[in-house]
Amino acid sequence: MEGRRLPIAGILIALATGAVLVAGGISPWLVAGTLAIWIATLWLVVPPLPPAAAPRIAEEGVQLTRTGMRDMIEHSGLPVLMLDGMRIIVANAAAREAIGTHVLGQDARVAFRHPAAVDLLSRDSSGSATIQGLTGPRSSWQMSRQRIDERYSLIELVNRTAEADVSRAHTDFVANASHELRTPLASIIGYMETLVEAGESIDLRRAARFHATVLREARRLESLVTDLMSLSRVEAERHDRPRERVELGLLVEQAARDGAGHERQDRLRLGQRDGQLVVRGDHNQLEQLVRNLVDNACKYGAPGTPVEVNLARGEGGMAVLTVRDQGEGIAPEHIPHLTRRFYRTDPGRSRAAGGTGLGLAIVKHIVERHRGRLDITSRQGEGTVVTVRLPMVEREEERAA
Repeated sequence: MEGRRLPIAGILIALATGAVLVAGGISPWLVAGTLAIWIATLWLVVPPLPPAAAPRIAEEGVQLTRTGMRDMIEHSGLPVLMLDGMRIIVANAAAREAIGTHVLGQDARVAFRHPAAVDLLSRDSSGSATIQGLTGPRSSWQMSRQRIDERYSLIELVNRTAEADVSRAHTDFVANASHELRTPLASIIGYMETLVEAGESIDLRRAARFHATVLREARRLESLVTDLMSLSRVEAERHDRPRERVELGLLVEQAARDGAGHERQDRLRLGQRDGQLVVRGDHNQLEQLVRNLVDNACKYGAPGTPVEVNLARGEGGMAVLTVRDQGEGIAPEHIPHLTRRFYRTDPGRSRAAGGTGLGLAIVKHIVERHRGRLDITSRQGEGTVVTVRLPMVEREEERAA
C-alpha cells in the first residue's frame, strides 16, 4: 500500500522465531501460517508515512527551536539576538528597545556596522568584542557571540556606557585636581625661590609683597584640599540617607553668618522664620551647604549689594531655602554646568575671589543625599537665585502613615 513503511525489523524477528519453532519440532505448515498472520498484522498496524514527511518534520523542528529560543530569551534583562548564519532571526524585547525592531531579518554585519563586530561574526569560534556608538555617539557595548551549532549562534549585548562615563569622569577629575593643585604650588615655589636667591639684598617692601602672595596661595591650596576632602566624604555617603532630625531655622541663620564672615555681615539679609521646619539631615553637611551658597553669593554679587537668605514652608511638604545675590548674573549656557567639579564661568575672577570650583558640586551632592532638589536661576545684569528644597519630617510621616 502506498505510503506504508516496510516493517523490516518485525519481519526479521518473526522469521527467527519461526526457525526456532521448526527446530523444536513444530509442524512447518503451522509455523508458516502463524508467520503469515504475524507479518500481515505488522504490515497493517504500522501507520503510513505521509509524502515528504522527513523535510516537513525537519522544518517543524527548526521552527520549534526558534520559537522556544524566542520565548526563553524574550524577558531577559540583557539584549539577546539569535542568528541563522549572519541573518538576525530573533531579537528579544531588550534588544528591540536598544537597537530597534528594524534589525529583524537584517544581516548582523549591517545591523552593527562596526569593524570589531564584523570580525567577531566572521570567526568560527565564540568570542567577544567592544562596540562603540551602537546606540549613541558615546555609547559603549560589550558584544558576546556564542555558537550553538554550525548554523545558529546567540549574540548578547552588555551596556558598558555608564562604566565608560565613570572612567572618563574619574580621569577628568584627576586631571583637573592636579591642575588646580599645581597652580598655587607653582606660585608658592616661584616666589619662595626668588626670596631665597635674593637673600638679604631684596627690598623689604618687595619681600613683604612676596610673603603676602605666598600666604594667599597657601590658603587657597588649603581651601582646595579641604573642599576635595569634603566632596569625597559627601560622595561616599550619598546613598546613606541621614536620620537625624534637624531644625533648619537656627541652622540656616548661624551658617549664613559664618558664610558671610565678619567683614561681609553688613551685606547679609535674613528673612523671617516661617515656623519650625524640621528635616532629616546631616547637621554638618547642611551647615556647609548654607555656608557655600552664602559665600558664593557674597563673592559674585556686586560689592556692597545685599545677599538675601530666606527659609520658608513650600508646597508638597518641602522646606525651601533661597539665596539671592545682585551680581552680574550668569549666561544661560553656563547654568546646566555650574555643579560640575572645577567648572567656572570666569576662571580668572573665580581664582581672584578665592573660589575652588567645588562649592556648588558639594552643594549638589549634599542635596541629593538629603533627597532634595537644587535649582539655579539667573538673569544677566540682575543677579542669581539658588533654591534648595528639602522634604520635611511631617511630610515623610504622612507618607509612612
